[in-house]
Amino acid sequence: MAKQSYILTLPLSTEKWQEDVLFKRLEIARNIYNACLGELMKRYKRFKQDKVYRHWIQQPKSKERNQVLRELNKEYGLNEYAIHTFVKPMQHHFKKNIDSFTAQKIATRSWLTFEKYLYGTAKKFLFKILGDMNSVEGKTNTSGIRFKNNKLYWNGLDIPVLVKDKDIYAQLSLMDKVKYCRIVRKFIRGENRYFVQLVLDGVPPKKVERETGKLKHHRSTGTVGIDIGTQTIAVVSEGEAKLLELASNINTMERKKRLLQRKLDRQRRANNPHKYNDDGTIKRTNDKWIISKNYLKTKGLLAEINRKIADVRKQDHNKMANWILTLGDDIKVETMNYKGLQKRTKETTVNEKTGRINRKKRYGKSLLNKAPSMLLTILDNKLKYADNKLKKIDTFKVKASQFNHFSGDYVKKTVSEWWNNLNGTKIQRDLYSAFLIMNVKDNLCEINTKRCNEYWEAFKTSHDREIDRLRDFERTIASMGV
Repeated sequence: MAKQSYILTLPLSTEKWQEDVLFKRLEIARNIYNACLGELMKRYKRFKQDKVYRHWIQQPKSKERNQVLRELNKEYGLNEYAIHTFVKPMQHHFKKNIDSFTAQKIATRSWLTFEKYLYGTAKKFLFKILGDMNSVEGKTNTSGIRFKNNKLYWNGLDIPVLVKDKDIYAQLSLMDKVKYCRIVRKFIRGENRYFVQLVLDGVPPKKVERETGKLKHHRSTGTVGIDIGTQTIAVVSEGEAKLLELASNINTMERKKRLLQRKLDRQRRANNPHKYNDDGTIKRTNDKWIISKNYLKTKGLLAEINRKIADVRKQDHNKMANWILTLGDDIKVETMNYKGLQKRTKETTVNEKTGRINRKKRYGKSLLNKAPSMLLTILDNKLKYADNKLKKIDTFKVKASQFNHFSGDYVKKTVSEWWNNLNGTKIQRDLYSAFLIMNVKDNLCEINTKRCNEYWEAFKTSHDREIDRLRDFERTIASMGV
Protein backbone atom coordinates (compact mmCIF):
# COMPACT_ATOMS: atom_id res chain seq x y z
CA MET A 1 0.00 0.00 0.00
CA ALA A 2 1.25 3.48 -0.88
CA LYS A 3 2.60 5.59 1.97
CA GLN A 4 0.05 7.93 3.45
CA SER A 5 0.48 11.60 4.23
CA TYR A 6 -1.57 14.51 5.52
CA ILE A 7 -1.28 18.30 5.71
CA LEU A 8 -0.96 20.58 8.73
CA THR A 9 -1.47 24.31 8.05
CA LEU A 10 0.12 26.78 10.46
CA PRO A 11 0.32 30.61 10.34
CA LEU A 12 3.63 32.41 9.91
CA SER A 13 4.63 35.28 12.21
CA THR A 14 5.95 37.56 9.46
CA GLU A 15 7.44 41.04 9.63
CA LYS A 16 6.75 43.60 6.90
CA TRP A 17 10.12 43.15 5.18
CA GLN A 18 9.66 39.37 5.18
CA GLU A 19 6.23 39.73 3.57
CA ASP A 20 7.81 41.93 0.87
CA VAL A 21 10.45 39.26 0.19
CA LEU A 22 7.80 36.51 0.02
CA PHE A 23 5.69 38.65 -2.34
CA LYS A 24 8.73 39.19 -4.59
CA ARG A 25 9.56 35.48 -4.63
CA LEU A 26 5.99 34.49 -5.48
CA GLU A 27 6.13 36.93 -8.42
CA ILE A 28 9.43 35.39 -9.57
CA ALA A 29 7.79 31.95 -9.30
CA ARG A 30 4.87 33.23 -11.39
CA ASN A 31 7.21 34.45 -14.12
CA ILE A 32 9.07 31.12 -14.15
CA TYR A 33 5.75 29.26 -14.37
CA ASN A 34 4.57 31.40 -17.29
CA ALA A 35 7.94 31.04 -19.06
CA CYS A 36 7.71 27.23 -18.77
CA LEU A 37 4.17 27.23 -20.15
CA GLY A 38 5.22 29.49 -23.02
CA GLU A 39 8.16 27.24 -23.87
CA LEU A 40 5.95 24.13 -23.82
CA MET A 41 3.51 25.81 -26.20
CA LYS A 42 6.33 26.71 -28.61
CA ARG A 43 7.59 23.13 -28.58
CA TYR A 44 4.06 21.83 -29.14
CA LYS A 45 3.55 24.06 -32.20
CA ARG A 46 6.80 22.78 -33.73
CA PHE A 47 5.80 19.24 -32.81
CA LYS A 48 2.47 19.54 -34.69
CA GLN A 49 4.26 20.73 -37.84
CA ASP A 50 6.46 17.64 -37.96
CA LYS A 51 5.71 15.46 -41.03
CA VAL A 52 6.12 12.25 -39.04
CA TYR A 53 3.57 13.45 -36.47
CA ARG A 54 1.07 14.50 -39.17
CA HIS A 55 1.39 11.08 -40.79
CA TRP A 56 1.02 8.97 -37.65
CA ILE A 57 -1.75 11.02 -36.02
CA GLN A 58 -4.02 10.08 -38.91
CA GLN A 59 -3.35 6.35 -38.49
CA PRO A 60 -5.65 4.03 -36.45
CA LYS A 61 -4.69 3.64 -32.81
CA SER A 62 -2.08 0.93 -32.29
CA LYS A 63 0.95 0.15 -30.12
CA GLU A 64 3.28 1.16 -32.96
CA ARG A 65 1.49 4.53 -33.38
CA ASN A 66 1.64 5.22 -29.63
CA GLN A 67 5.34 4.32 -29.50
CA VAL A 68 6.19 6.67 -32.39
CA LEU A 69 4.25 9.56 -30.80
CA ARG A 70 5.97 8.95 -27.43
CA GLU A 71 9.38 9.11 -29.11
CA LEU A 72 8.37 12.33 -30.88
CA ASN A 73 7.23 13.83 -27.56
CA LYS A 74 10.64 13.01 -26.12
CA GLU A 75 12.44 14.42 -29.16
CA TYR A 76 10.61 17.76 -28.93
CA GLY A 77 10.99 17.99 -25.16
CA LEU A 78 7.32 17.57 -24.32
CA ASN A 79 7.77 15.87 -20.95
CA GLU A 80 8.36 16.80 -17.34
CA TYR A 81 12.10 16.13 -17.22
CA ALA A 82 12.79 18.19 -20.35
CA ILE A 83 11.11 21.22 -18.76
CA HIS A 84 13.26 20.65 -15.63
CA THR A 85 16.30 21.09 -17.88
CA PHE A 86 14.79 24.25 -19.39
CA VAL A 87 14.21 25.85 -15.98
CA LYS A 88 17.77 25.22 -14.73
CA PRO A 89 19.50 28.35 -16.16
CA MET A 90 16.47 30.45 -15.19
CA GLN A 91 16.75 29.30 -11.59
CA HIS A 92 20.46 30.10 -11.59
CA HIS A 93 19.61 33.71 -12.51
CA PHE A 94 17.23 33.93 -9.52
CA LYS A 95 19.30 31.77 -7.15
CA LYS A 96 19.21 34.38 -4.35
CA ASN A 97 15.42 33.97 -4.20
CA ILE A 98 14.48 30.60 -5.73
CA ASP A 99 16.33 27.35 -4.95
CA SER A 100 16.71 24.52 -7.46
CA PHE A 101 14.14 22.18 -5.86
CA THR A 102 11.48 24.90 -5.75
CA ALA A 103 12.19 25.79 -9.40
CA GLN A 104 11.75 22.13 -10.37
CA LYS A 105 8.40 21.97 -8.57
CA ILE A 106 7.28 25.13 -10.42
CA ALA A 107 8.32 23.50 -13.71
CA THR A 108 6.41 20.33 -12.76
CA ARG A 109 3.36 22.45 -11.96
CA SER A 110 3.49 24.07 -15.42
CA TRP A 111 3.90 20.66 -17.05
CA LEU A 112 0.86 19.22 -15.24
CA THR A 113 -1.18 22.20 -16.47
CA PHE A 114 0.04 21.80 -20.06
CA GLU A 115 -0.32 18.01 -20.00
CA LYS A 116 -4.12 18.35 -19.68
CA TYR A 117 -4.14 20.54 -22.80
CA LEU A 118 -1.74 18.21 -24.64
CA TYR A 119 -3.90 15.10 -24.10
CA GLY A 120 -7.24 16.83 -24.64
CA THR A 121 -8.65 16.79 -21.09
CA ALA A 122 -8.59 20.62 -21.10
CA LYS A 123 -9.51 22.88 -24.02
CA LYS A 124 -7.11 25.66 -23.02
CA PHE A 125 -4.76 26.82 -20.30
CA LEU A 126 -4.20 30.25 -18.77
CA PHE A 127 -1.06 32.16 -17.86
CA LYS A 128 -1.02 33.58 -14.34
CA ILE A 129 -1.51 37.34 -13.98
CA LEU A 130 0.08 39.65 -11.40
CA GLY A 131 -0.58 38.41 -7.86
CA ASP A 132 -2.12 35.14 -9.06
CA MET A 133 0.65 32.80 -7.83
CA ASN A 134 -0.26 32.09 -4.22
CA SER A 135 1.89 29.10 -3.31
CA VAL A 136 5.31 27.54 -3.78
CA GLU A 137 6.64 24.27 -2.42
CA GLY A 138 9.85 22.30 -2.05
CA LYS A 139 10.69 18.66 -2.68
CA THR A 140 12.29 17.68 0.64
CA ASN A 141 12.67 19.10 4.14
CA THR A 142 16.46 19.02 3.97
CA SER A 143 17.14 21.87 1.52
CA GLY A 144 15.30 24.81 -0.05
CA ILE A 145 12.04 25.49 1.81
CA ARG A 146 12.30 23.65 5.11
CA PHE A 147 10.78 23.52 8.59
CA LYS A 148 12.83 23.00 11.73
CA ASN A 149 12.35 23.84 15.43
CA ASN A 150 9.08 25.70 14.77
CA LYS A 151 10.71 27.96 12.18
CA LEU A 152 10.52 28.22 8.40
CA TYR A 153 13.83 28.61 6.56
CA TRP A 154 14.18 29.60 2.92
CA ASN A 155 17.17 31.30 1.24
CA GLY A 156 18.02 33.67 4.09
CA LEU A 157 14.51 33.95 5.49
CA ASP A 158 14.02 32.79 9.07
CA ILE A 159 10.31 33.07 9.99
CA PRO A 160 8.74 31.81 13.26
CA VAL A 161 5.78 29.43 12.86
CA LEU A 162 2.90 29.99 15.30
CA VAL A 163 2.02 26.80 17.19
CA LYS A 164 -0.39 27.27 20.10
CA ASP A 165 0.46 25.47 23.35
CA LYS A 166 -3.18 24.35 23.71
CA ASP A 167 -3.34 23.02 20.14
CA ILE A 168 -2.91 19.33 20.99
CA TYR A 169 -3.63 18.24 17.41
CA ALA A 170 -0.77 20.38 16.03
CA GLN A 171 1.60 19.26 18.80
CA LEU A 172 0.91 15.59 18.04
CA SER A 173 1.17 16.16 14.28
CA LEU A 174 4.61 17.76 14.60
CA MET A 175 5.91 14.50 16.07
CA ASP A 176 5.59 12.96 12.56
CA LYS A 177 8.25 13.32 9.89
CA VAL A 178 7.93 16.36 7.59
CA LYS A 179 8.17 15.28 3.94
CA TYR A 180 8.25 18.80 2.44
CA CYS A 181 6.84 22.29 3.00
CA ARG A 182 4.56 24.59 1.06
CA ILE A 183 4.25 28.37 1.54
CA VAL A 184 0.73 29.67 0.96
CA ARG A 185 -0.55 33.24 0.68
CA LYS A 186 -4.19 34.01 1.49
CA PHE A 187 -6.03 37.34 1.13
CA ILE A 188 -7.99 37.61 4.40
CA ARG A 189 -10.00 40.65 5.47
CA GLY A 190 -8.25 42.99 3.09
CA GLU A 191 -4.64 41.94 3.70
CA ASN A 192 -2.23 39.18 2.69
CA ARG A 193 -1.45 36.56 5.29
CA TYR A 194 1.16 33.82 4.94
CA PHE A 195 0.97 30.20 6.07
CA VAL A 196 3.15 27.12 5.92
CA GLN A 197 1.62 23.78 4.96
CA LEU A 198 3.60 20.83 6.29
CA VAL A 199 3.13 17.61 4.34
CA LEU A 200 3.58 15.00 7.08
CA ASP A 201 4.27 11.28 6.84
CA GLY A 202 1.61 8.94 8.25
CA VAL A 203 -2.01 9.50 9.27
CA PRO A 204 -3.44 12.48 11.19
CA PRO A 205 -3.74 12.05 14.97
CA LYS A 206 -7.21 11.51 16.39
CA LYS A 207 -8.74 14.61 17.94
CA VAL A 208 -9.77 14.42 21.61
CA GLU A 209 -11.85 16.55 23.96
CA ARG A 210 -9.50 18.79 25.94
CA GLU A 211 -11.45 18.45 29.20
CA THR A 212 -12.27 14.73 29.18
CA GLY A 213 -9.64 13.22 26.86
CA LYS A 214 -12.34 11.30 24.96
CA LEU A 215 -12.23 10.94 21.18
CA LYS A 216 -14.16 13.66 19.35
CA HIS A 217 -15.11 11.49 16.38
CA HIS A 218 -15.69 7.87 17.25
CA ARG A 219 -15.84 5.30 14.46
CA SER A 220 -18.33 2.43 14.04
CA THR A 221 -18.48 -0.74 11.99
CA GLY A 222 -21.37 -1.52 9.67
CA THR A 223 -22.73 -0.93 6.18
CA VAL A 224 -23.80 2.52 4.97
CA GLY A 225 -25.45 3.48 1.67
CA ILE A 226 -25.17 6.99 0.21
CA ASP A 227 -27.24 8.52 -2.58
CA ILE A 228 -25.74 11.95 -3.27
CA GLY A 229 -27.31 14.59 -5.48
CA THR A 230 -26.33 18.09 -6.55
CA GLN A 231 -27.68 19.71 -3.35
CA THR A 232 -28.77 16.88 -1.05
CA ILE A 233 -27.44 13.63 0.37
CA ALA A 234 -29.41 10.58 1.54
CA VAL A 235 -27.58 8.39 4.07
CA VAL A 236 -28.94 5.04 5.26
CA SER A 237 -27.34 2.62 7.71
CA GLU A 238 -28.72 -0.41 9.55
CA GLY A 239 -30.29 1.83 12.21
CA GLU A 240 -30.45 5.32 10.67
CA ALA A 241 -31.90 7.15 7.65
CA LYS A 242 -31.21 10.81 6.94
CA LEU A 243 -31.94 13.17 4.04
CA LEU A 244 -29.79 16.29 4.44
CA GLU A 245 -28.84 19.44 2.56
CA LEU A 246 -25.20 19.73 1.60
CA ALA A 247 -23.26 22.65 3.14
CA SER A 248 -26.39 24.33 4.49
CA ASN A 249 -24.37 26.97 6.39
CA ILE A 250 -23.34 28.75 3.17
CA ASN A 251 -26.90 29.66 2.13
CA THR A 252 -26.98 33.11 3.79
CA MET A 253 -23.51 33.92 2.44
CA GLU A 254 -24.58 32.91 -1.06
CA ARG A 255 -27.26 35.64 -0.96
CA LYS A 256 -24.65 38.23 0.07
CA LYS A 257 -22.42 37.01 -2.75
CA ARG A 258 -25.20 37.49 -5.36
CA LEU A 259 -25.87 41.03 -4.11
CA LEU A 260 -22.17 41.91 -4.38
CA GLN A 261 -21.97 40.42 -7.88
CA ARG A 262 -24.90 42.58 -9.04
CA LYS A 263 -23.37 45.66 -7.40
CA LEU A 264 -20.06 44.96 -9.14
CA ASP A 265 -21.84 44.67 -12.50
CA ARG A 266 -23.66 47.99 -11.96
CA GLN A 267 -20.40 49.76 -11.07
CA ARG A 268 -18.61 48.28 -14.08
CA ARG A 269 -21.37 49.45 -16.43
CA ALA A 270 -21.55 52.92 -14.85
CA ASN A 271 -17.79 53.38 -15.22
CA ASN A 272 -17.63 52.02 -18.80
CA PRO A 273 -20.71 53.04 -20.84
CA HIS A 274 -18.46 53.15 -23.95
CA LYS A 275 -17.78 49.40 -23.59
CA TYR A 276 -21.43 48.28 -23.92
CA ASN A 277 -23.89 48.03 -26.81
CA ASP A 278 -27.46 49.29 -26.54
CA ASP A 279 -28.70 45.76 -25.78
CA GLY A 280 -26.29 45.47 -22.82
CA THR A 281 -23.72 43.19 -24.46
CA ILE A 282 -20.00 44.02 -24.36
CA LYS A 283 -18.44 45.70 -27.41
CA ARG A 284 -15.54 43.85 -29.01
CA THR A 285 -13.11 46.79 -28.91
CA ASN A 286 -9.64 47.39 -27.51
CA ASP A 287 -10.70 50.35 -25.35
CA LYS A 288 -9.39 50.18 -21.80
CA TRP A 289 -11.71 49.41 -18.90
CA ILE A 290 -12.06 52.21 -16.34
CA ILE A 291 -11.76 50.89 -12.79
CA SER A 292 -12.87 53.05 -9.85
CA LYS A 293 -11.80 52.82 -6.19
CA ASN A 294 -15.33 51.79 -5.19
CA TYR A 295 -15.23 49.03 -7.81
CA LEU A 296 -11.99 47.69 -6.31
CA LYS A 297 -13.51 47.91 -2.83
CA THR A 298 -16.53 45.86 -3.91
CA LYS A 299 -14.25 43.38 -5.66
CA GLY A 300 -12.32 42.94 -2.40
CA LEU A 301 -15.57 42.31 -0.48
CA LEU A 302 -16.59 39.72 -3.08
CA ALA A 303 -13.21 37.97 -2.77
CA GLU A 304 -13.62 37.88 1.02
CA ILE A 305 -17.12 36.37 0.87
CA ASN A 306 -15.89 33.75 -1.62
CA ARG A 307 -13.08 32.83 0.78
CA LYS A 308 -15.53 32.48 3.67
CA ILE A 309 -17.89 30.34 1.57
CA ALA A 310 -15.02 28.00 0.60
CA ASP A 311 -13.89 27.64 4.23
CA VAL A 312 -17.41 27.04 5.61
CA ARG A 313 -18.23 24.58 2.81
CA LYS A 314 -15.09 22.54 3.54
CA GLN A 315 -15.81 22.65 7.28
CA ASP A 316 -19.40 21.45 6.72
CA HIS A 317 -18.19 18.61 4.50
CA ASN A 318 -15.65 17.49 7.12
CA LYS A 319 -18.38 17.46 9.79
CA MET A 320 -20.67 15.49 7.48
CA ALA A 321 -17.92 12.95 6.71
CA ASN A 322 -17.14 12.50 10.42
CA TRP A 323 -20.83 11.90 11.14
CA ILE A 324 -21.16 9.32 8.33
CA LEU A 325 -18.16 7.44 9.75
CA THR A 326 -19.97 7.13 13.09
CA LEU A 327 -22.60 5.02 11.27
CA GLY A 328 -20.24 2.47 9.71
CA ASP A 329 -17.01 1.78 7.86
CA ASP A 330 -18.34 -0.19 4.85
CA ILE A 331 -19.60 2.80 2.85
CA LYS A 332 -21.06 2.45 -0.65
CA VAL A 333 -22.02 5.28 -2.97
CA GLU A 334 -23.54 5.70 -6.42
CA THR A 335 -21.15 7.65 -8.63
CA MET A 336 -22.30 10.63 -10.69
CA ASN A 337 -20.91 12.21 -13.84
CA TYR A 338 -20.41 15.72 -12.45
CA LYS A 339 -18.68 16.93 -15.62
CA GLY A 340 -21.74 15.97 -17.63
CA LEU A 341 -24.10 17.65 -15.17
CA GLN A 342 -22.18 20.92 -15.52
CA LYS A 343 -22.68 21.09 -19.28
CA ARG A 344 -25.60 22.86 -20.94
CA THR A 345 -28.18 20.72 -22.68
CA LYS A 346 -27.82 20.43 -26.46
CA GLU A 347 -31.49 19.92 -27.22
CA THR A 348 -33.74 23.02 -27.47
CA THR A 349 -37.12 22.53 -25.78
CA VAL A 350 -40.18 24.75 -25.43
CA ASN A 351 -42.31 25.20 -22.30
CA GLU A 352 -45.83 23.98 -23.16
CA LYS A 353 -47.58 26.42 -20.80
CA THR A 354 -45.74 29.66 -21.63
CA GLY A 355 -44.48 28.88 -25.13
CA ARG A 356 -41.01 30.13 -24.18
CA ILE A 357 -37.78 28.31 -24.87
CA ASN A 358 -36.51 26.51 -21.75
CA ARG A 359 -33.14 27.39 -20.33
CA LYS A 360 -30.29 25.12 -21.35
CA LYS A 361 -28.51 25.51 -18.02
CA ARG A 362 -28.39 22.42 -15.84
CA TYR A 363 -26.69 21.92 -12.46
CA GLY A 364 -23.48 23.97 -12.75
CA LYS A 365 -24.48 26.50 -10.08
CA SER A 366 -25.56 23.85 -7.57
CA LEU A 367 -22.36 21.87 -8.08
CA LEU A 368 -20.28 25.03 -7.59
CA ASN A 369 -22.08 25.97 -4.37
CA LYS A 370 -22.47 22.54 -2.75
CA ALA A 371 -19.41 20.67 -4.13
CA PRO A 372 -20.76 17.09 -3.66
CA SER A 373 -17.63 15.59 -5.20
CA MET A 374 -15.48 17.29 -2.54
CA LEU A 375 -17.47 15.57 0.21
CA LEU A 376 -16.85 12.15 -1.37
CA THR A 377 -13.12 12.92 -1.68
CA ILE A 378 -12.91 13.95 2.00
CA LEU A 379 -14.82 10.82 3.05
CA ASP A 380 -12.57 8.58 0.93
CA ASN A 381 -9.43 10.16 2.43
CA LYS A 382 -10.69 9.61 5.98
CA LEU A 383 -11.42 5.96 5.15
CA LYS A 384 -7.94 5.49 3.66
CA TYR A 385 -6.38 6.55 6.95
CA ALA A 386 -7.97 3.39 8.42
CA ASP A 387 -6.81 1.20 5.46
CA ASN A 388 -10.29 1.29 3.95
CA LYS A 389 -11.85 3.00 0.94
CA LEU A 390 -15.12 4.39 -0.39
CA LYS A 391 -16.84 1.71 -2.49
CA LYS A 392 -18.33 2.98 -5.75
CA ILE A 393 -21.11 0.81 -7.14
CA ASP A 394 -21.69 0.17 -10.84
CA THR A 395 -24.44 2.74 -11.53
CA PHE A 396 -25.55 1.26 -14.87
CA LYS A 397 -25.87 -2.31 -13.55
CA VAL A 398 -27.42 -1.54 -10.15
CA LYS A 399 -29.90 1.20 -11.26
CA ALA A 400 -30.86 1.94 -7.64
CA SER A 401 -33.24 4.77 -8.58
CA GLN A 402 -35.33 2.40 -10.77
CA PHE A 403 -35.33 -0.88 -8.81
CA ASN A 404 -38.16 -2.32 -6.71
CA HIS A 405 -36.80 -5.03 -4.40
CA PHE A 406 -40.28 -6.50 -3.73
CA SER A 407 -41.08 -7.24 -7.38
CA GLY A 408 -37.54 -7.23 -8.81
CA ASP A 409 -38.69 -4.86 -11.58
CA TYR A 410 -36.93 -1.76 -12.96
CA VAL A 411 -39.23 1.23 -13.54
CA LYS A 412 -37.72 4.39 -15.00
CA LYS A 413 -38.88 7.59 -13.29
CA THR A 414 -38.87 11.23 -14.28
CA VAL A 415 -36.79 13.81 -12.39
CA SER A 416 -39.93 15.22 -10.75
CA GLU A 417 -41.05 11.88 -9.25
CA TRP A 418 -39.78 12.00 -5.66
CA TRP A 419 -41.87 9.18 -4.15
CA ASN A 420 -42.00 5.43 -4.71
CA ASN A 421 -45.14 3.41 -4.10
CA LEU A 422 -43.96 0.12 -2.57
CA ASN A 423 -46.70 -2.32 -1.53
CA GLY A 424 -49.05 0.60 -0.86
CA THR A 425 -46.41 2.53 1.15
CA LYS A 426 -44.97 5.89 0.02
CA ILE A 427 -41.16 5.99 0.30
CA GLN A 428 -38.96 8.98 -0.53
CA ARG A 429 -36.94 8.13 -3.65
CA ASP A 430 -33.46 9.26 -2.49
CA LEU A 431 -33.75 7.49 0.85
CA TYR A 432 -34.91 4.30 -0.86
CA SER A 433 -32.00 4.51 -3.32
CA ALA A 434 -29.57 4.86 -0.40
CA PHE A 435 -31.23 1.84 1.26
CA LEU A 436 -30.75 -0.25 -1.90
CA ILE A 437 -27.14 0.94 -2.27
CA MET A 438 -26.48 -0.13 1.35
CA ASN A 439 -27.64 -3.62 0.37
CA VAL A 440 -25.56 -3.98 -2.81
CA LYS A 441 -23.51 -7.17 -2.90
CA ASP A 442 -19.72 -7.19 -2.53
CA ASN A 443 -19.32 -7.35 -6.32
CA LEU A 444 -20.89 -3.82 -6.41
CA CYS A 445 -22.98 -4.84 -9.43
CA GLU A 446 -26.26 -6.25 -8.03
CA ILE A 447 -28.64 -5.70 -5.12
CA ASN A 448 -29.05 -8.33 -2.41
CA THR A 449 -32.87 -8.56 -2.21
CA LYS A 450 -32.70 -11.02 0.70
CA ARG A 451 -30.82 -8.47 2.79
CA CYS A 452 -33.27 -5.74 1.69
CA ASN A 453 -36.18 -7.76 3.08
CA GLU A 454 -34.26 -8.41 6.28
CA TYR A 455 -33.68 -4.71 7.02
CA TRP A 456 -36.89 -3.33 5.48
CA GLU A 457 -38.88 -2.83 8.70
CA ALA A 458 -36.00 -1.06 10.45
CA PHE A 459 -35.50 1.18 7.39
CA LYS A 460 -39.22 1.96 7.18
CA THR A 461 -39.25 3.12 10.83
CA SER A 462 -36.17 5.32 10.33
CA HIS A 463 -37.60 6.66 7.04
CA ASP A 464 -40.91 7.75 8.58
CA ARG A 465 -39.11 9.40 11.48
CA GLU A 466 -36.90 11.37 9.07
CA ILE A 467 -39.84 12.48 6.89
CA ASP A 468 -41.65 13.75 10.01
CA ARG A 469 -38.51 15.70 10.96
CA LEU A 470 -38.26 17.28 7.50
CA ARG A 471 -41.93 18.26 7.47
CA ASP A 472 -41.41 20.18 10.72
CA PHE A 473 -38.76 22.33 8.98
CA GLU A 474 -39.77 25.78 7.74
CA ARG A 475 -37.53 25.44 4.67
CA THR A 476 -36.57 22.36 2.68
CA ILE A 477 -35.09 22.00 -0.78
CA ALA A 478 -37.69 21.36 -3.50
CA SER A 479 -35.76 18.30 -4.74
CA MET A 480 -36.44 16.55 -1.41
CA GLY A 481 -40.10 16.34 -2.40
CA VAL A 482 -41.27 16.87 1.19
